[in-house]
Amino acid sequence: MTGCGSDSSSDSESLDVTAPTITLTIPAADLTGVVRNANIFAIFSEEMDPATITGVTFTLKQGGTPVAGAVSYTGRAATFNPTVDLTSTVLYTATITVGVKDLSGNALAVEKTWSFTTGTAITSNPAVVDLLTAGNFVILAKSAISTTGTTSITGDLGLSPAAATYITGFGLVMDASNVFSTSSLVTGNLYAANYAAPTPANMTTAISDMEAAYTAAAGRTLPDFTELGAGDISGLTLPRGLYKWGTGLLISTDIYLDGSATDVWIFQIGEGLTVASGARIHLTGGALAKNVFWQSFGAVTLGTTSHMEGVILTYTNVSMSTGATANSRLLAQTAVTMDANTVVEPAP
Repeated sequence: MTGCGSDSSSDSESLDVTAPTITLTIPAADLTGVVRNANIFAIFSEEMDPATITGVTFTLKQGGTPVAGAVSYTGRAATFNPTVDLTSTVLYTATITVGVKDLSGNALAVEKTWSFTTGTAITSNPAVVDLLTAGNFVILAKSAISTTGTTSITGDLGLSPAAATYITGFGLVMDASNVFSTSSLVTGNLYAANYAAPTPANMTTAISDMEAAYTAAAGRTLPDFTELGAGDISGLTLPRGLYKWGTGLLISTDIYLDGSATDVWIFQIGEGLTVASGARIHLTGGALAKNVFWQSFGAVTLGTTSHMEGVILTYTNVSMSTGATANSRLLAQTAVTMDANTVVEPAP
């Protein structure tokens, strides 16, 4: 007889039997001068079982003495957050045991151990970037502001030196004063360079202030973190400080900015910033969006249903894909394009 049982197949063909690996550690192995209030990160090659990443499987020691801290996991990143600042100029050793497993139950093949040495510094708290009159706008651009779909914006919009004809998709209704217009999509006013006085002069000043704020953010020196994650900070929890990359920056899974209401984050990005579809920036511990600054030399792209927190200062444009949201100021030296988005200016 032929064909009997011939349609059976083995589930083993689709079974994940590959052991996960650790693709990146922060701080890197043998690094010296690590800031004393640093968190320790391990990035895995795949999604892990969060229940297996604990204070037992992820530890930090000074010599033979365990360091107290909290262990967390999100995306593909495990984080060890020491309870108190690390001691100056001391060798620390981090260990991740084979007790950690991926979602299929595969354990880490080999225990991962790496060491680093602290310096004397604690991550600085940068001064906020003064936006001056550019801070009066939730969206400010030079060449165009456009939207499609049902967009909702809270705050004022400004465009200069381009005229109001380059504000598209909003169904502008001119106020009787000709100083500003309104839109059913905007809780606030819209201003353009060709409106009645004093708007042209005010817009010229706001654009100049936006350019000055960009230059000020880009000119900050002595970064606390340089080339963190080789330009990919997906899944990380980041303390306050000045961060610098010579290339672009990718956020493909949720990140967390953890700090107080007075802590400041400045991200200096040498190329573009991409927040992938569905990825979100979270503020924890009391951190405020008004104290987060994304200075990007290249284009800023917010993927479908992604979420941004903080002030964007870009030398080029901001593009928001369908359903993306932002608790932000979008300050672009070319254009801002939107597609069924929600943008709310940060609380003062």
